[in-house]
Amino acid sequence: MRTRTALVAALGALTLLVSAAGSASAAEGEFGYVYTGLDGLPHDGVLVNPPDWVCVTLPEAAGEYVPPADSPRNGTDSRATLFTGPDCDGARYTLAPGGSASSRLKLRSVRFTPAFSQP
Repeated sequence: MRTRTALVAALGALTLLVSAAGSASAAEGEFGYVYTGLDGLPHDGVLVNPPDWVCVTLPEAAGEYVPPADSPRNGTDSRATLFTGPDCDGARYTLAPGGSASSRLKLRSVRFTPAFSQP
């Protein structure tokens, strides 16, 4: 009887470990944007396979005294929520997988959410 109880406990622990290890996810694909470089010219930025559920502040547009990025292109399989401020602060706009927006949409940070989940 004790062997069975120990076996059930071990299997339960293994199940928890496997489910915890598999819970980290990433949006597959590329998220592109345009930012103004130190030379004053537009440059392409890209996030490759960004993590889901994590706020990503765009490094080229994070500072208070640099222009925000624009022209986002969501080439990932996740929904992208764009924010006008760093650290996912400020006004927000959502791009579906495969969606894009014009240079009028300004952003400094983004968070990805799997397309199959609720926002």
